[in-house]
Amino acid sequence: MKELYTTTMINDGGRNGKSYAEDQSLSLNIAPPGSKLEDVTNPEQLFAAGYSACFNSALDLIKRQKKIRGASTIKATVKLMEQASFDYVLAVDIEGHIEGLSIEEAQQLLEFTHTVCPYSKATMGNINVTIKAI
Repeated sequence: MKELYTTTMINDGGRNGKSYAEDQSLSLNIAPPGSKLEDVTNPEQLFAAGYSACFNSALDLIKRQKKIRGASTIKATVKLMEQASFDYVLAVDIEGHIEGLSIEEAQQLLEFTHTVCPYSKATMGNINVTIKAI
């Protein structure tokens, strides 16, 4: 395998701390989900941001191969779920829109993208991910 990119993030303080890039290019204050603090995020938001961006980039690659020009928007909703005491899991709902395509055509492209996207590959069989064209 050919390595294309590597990055490292460091966290101090868990959900009440700070996450920062080893190269100092990014620093984020972290708080638990639902916190009403300014200038903070949480791991679920970061995962949703990364997943939606990665999925849309994989979709762009597929659209270029199929000569589809319509712009696409991907919304990733990440849910933190408690199955039982001290048993937490994530679930993800991905909704996508592709300009100029029918819902059925977009659904097919989104489902194919789910087999290409590195985030989808990483989560496949590990967490529940739903894909829906809108």
